[in-house]
Amino acid sequence: MKKTKGIILAGGAGTRMYPMTSLYSKQLIAVYDKPMIYYPLSTLILAGIKEVLIISNDETIPHYQKLFKNGSHLGMKIEYAVQKAPKGIAEAFIIGEKFIGKDNAFLILGDNIFYGYLNFLRDAVNNNKTATVFGYYVKDPERYGVVEFDKSGKAISIEEKPKKPKSNYAVPGIYIFDNSCVQRAKKLKPSARGEVEITDLIKTYLEEENLNVVKIGRGIAWLDSGTPDSLLDASSFIASIEQRQGLKIGCIEEAAYAMKFIKKAGLNKIIEEMPNSYYRVYLEGIYNIV
Repeated sequence: MKKTKGIILAGGAGTRMYPMTSLYSKQLIAVYDKPMIYYPLSTLILAGIKEVLIISNDETIPHYQKLFKNGSHLGMKIEYAVQKAPKGIAEAFIIGEKFIGKDNAFLILGDNIFYGYLNFLRDAVNNNKTATVFGYYVKDPERYGVVEFDKSGKAISIEEKPKKPKSNYAVPGIYIFDNSCVQRAKKLKPSARGEVEITDLIKTYLEEENLNVVKIGRGIAWLDSGTPDSLLDASSFIASIEQRQGLKIGCIEEAAYAMKFIKKAGLNKIIEEMPNSYYRVYLEGIYNIV
């Protein structure tokens, strides 16, 4: 089985979030008690991904480097790359060609948050043969890329923001591809809006009948925090869960410890280097659990 590497696309102009994004990309904006990018990074960790490339703009990369360094404290290897202009999601594979090398790729968008029992992602990574995307039931599919299924449940089409959606299953911002995604992305022609579209990349696998679509069950919450309203909704949702359960969502150090990327001594070292804060107190509680 080939190794799978992770990519977080955390760039984009973020115009819908202006003026918050006038200084840096939206993925540094707080979603309740931590930067937005913590959530997709924790998702990759829980999927068993140890090597991650963060793609963003020139101005924001230094902030991510300050946050995560090279990832070794998390038992990971984190690299960084610049996307000079927002030219589409699929461009991430072209930018990440050297990083991906001969391995497979798991791309997650930097403003997508998932909550729930995420073992289905680890299973998808382990079982992926060519391309795996996900279908999430929504009431407003016209806002997203939409998958159409035949009566047997096989995916037969995918459309980007259709006026008349053929199903209620939207494709959230997580994609798992084999190594051919790099060359496939290079061959794509930019769309009318000048972007290398992820939907067009997915279609190349679909046309070859090499696309697997996994329907996400009702126990999983998918939050897109790319607008002021959705950011507020996501923060409120996470605050409610954390306050009721006393457990954090998107805590990368806890995720790395749970996945055995780091041992107890490694977690303790992270804690010791943190300032006094609610976040440190929480991790101390995790550390003290026998």
